[in-house]
Amino acid sequence: MSDTQQRIDQLVKGSEVLLFMKGDASFPQCGFSGRAIQILKACGVDPKAVTTVNVLADDEIRQGIKEYSNWPTIPQLYVKGEFIGGSDIMMEMYQNGELQQVLGATQS
Repeated sequence: MSDTQQRIDQLVKGSEVLLFMKGDASFPQCGFSGRAIQILKACGVDPKAVTTVNVLADDEIRQGIKEYSNWPTIPQLYVKGEFIGGSDIMMEMYQNGELQQVLGATQS
């Protein structure tokens, strides 16, 4: 495992709710990242409780996360070390109540 993959692995395993995104929770720098934050808020998650990683600030992380998850796009949500998906999957899971269940398990 490369140094970058190890860094990503430590971030993923060390955070309850982790979002790799462009920008940060208070200033998303793309529409999909902004939508991901809005979905988390709609699920009752305090954005301050979400660990965010700004992939624009670190090119190695930006490329490495795509390899780590085998998922080509950003944002990427992880809950309790498990890859959930990008903003489209988050929206779909939110609409059918799955995301609230996954996130609710972290708030108890």
